[in-house]
Amino acid sequence: MNQEQRVMEWIENHQDEIIHFLQQLIQIPSVNPWFFEEPAPSKEKDLQQFIAGKLEKLGADIEIWEPVADELKQYEGMAGYYPGRDFTGRPNLAATFGKGSEGKSLLLFGHIDVVMAGSKWTVDPFEGQVIDGKMYGRGTVDMKGGVAAMIMAVEAILRSGFKLKGPVIVGTVVDEEAGGMGALDFIHHGYRADACILTEPTSLTIAPLCRGILWGKIKIQGRSGHIEMPQADWRDGGAVDAIKKARYILEHLDRLNEKWAVSKTHPYLSIPCQVHVAQLNAGEYPTSFANEAEIVFNAQYLPSERDEKLVGGKVKKELTDFLREVSESDPWLCEHMPEIEWLVDADCAETDVAHPFVQTCVQSLKTIGEEGKIEGLGFHTDMGWPVNVGIPTVNFGPGDPSLAHHSDEFTPVDEVIQAVKMIAKTIVDWCEIEEA
Repeated sequence: MNQEQRVMEWIENHQDEIIHFLQQLIQIPSVNPWFFEEPAPSKEKDLQQFIAGKLEKLGADIEIWEPVADELKQYEGMAGYYPGRDFTGRPNLAATFGKGSEGKSLLLFGHIDVVMAGSKWTVDPFEGQVIDGKMYGRGTVDMKGGVAAMIMAVEAILRSGFKLKGPVIVGTVVDEEAGGMGALDFIHHGYRADACILTEPTSLTIAPLCRGILWGKIKIQGRSGHIEMPQADWRDGGAVDAIKKARYILEHLDRLNEKWAVSKTHPYLSIPCQVHVAQLNAGEYPTSFANEAEIVFNAQYLPSERDEKLVGGKVKKELTDFLREVSESDPWLCEHMPEIEWLVDADCAETDVAHPFVQTCVQSLKTIGEEGKIEGLGFHTDMGWPVNVGIPTVNFGPGDPSLAHHSDEFTPVDEVIQAVKMIAKTIVDWCEIEEA
């Protein structure tokens, strides 16, 4: 029996152990505190300590530290930097196996924070219950399924009686769900590798790129007045309905999206970049015209559109110019120019599909019986900073990403096992192994 067969046999024989480990991750509710209106203790530290305990038993060299926002000021204006963010009790973790070995190195990377459970669950969101071959729970998809798979892949190799010829770093970070400052800090901390698998959910496809995401809020001014009474011209002090002005802008957004549907595409993305309206906030009383209105939107951008700081500045300018041009065609808006308040700029990145590491991952996937499909991700992941410092990175993990953040979020158990096999196979081929 060769090396690969021994590792795969270990995985086959320890499927219950793999799934139990994922259940244990789900059962620690590491909800990002950004989702709570009032400050609340985070369980991220509890989960990192649990992971550290497991990795320590496997012989890893472990470092745990809390990011410090003031130490990252040099990244102002770049992805993941948020001044003053508090990471007390919210540590990052790095565990290195085969430290000092001379072979090619690999970073297995993932975030351990999750969004809040929310409502309308039919099962306990923090139990990890398995029903009909699917594990349910907050984070099974995004992205504790992937974190469990990457850790168990390393364990499968070590428990099969091998040691690594090249180092493997297991990196688990916080704060991805609120902007990615944990990943920025991890890279700032100095961790590097010859390649990286970010185990975000991809339904077991290889995703060598992700899109950038801009969240913004268009603020539109009106002038309130009695909604049931005749109104003078606005130049003479009459009311102006901010909702009607918002509709005017929305109509122009539809036309902008028609242009983007042609100009902002990528061969590995199934849908074009668009400006999606996520929220409409307006009005105060049923008897008054809206004094102001807000359009909250989500706009996507491509790696080719990044600015000099590797984020979405060019697209921000494009949207700001668009809003100004639209407003200049309306007399009220021209004199009361709407403004965009930028909320989030989540970066993007891309690795050339011809890179040897991408092809190694494709072959690993084919070896375990999967198609080996390459497909980009329409959402943001933490791959930006590894790519920015020259680490070729792919996203790969179990679970359907469209189920992330849903009530009754679930991942098929067999996908988790397949992910363990693929990652283990990639370690065998990329880092190489030998008898312990």
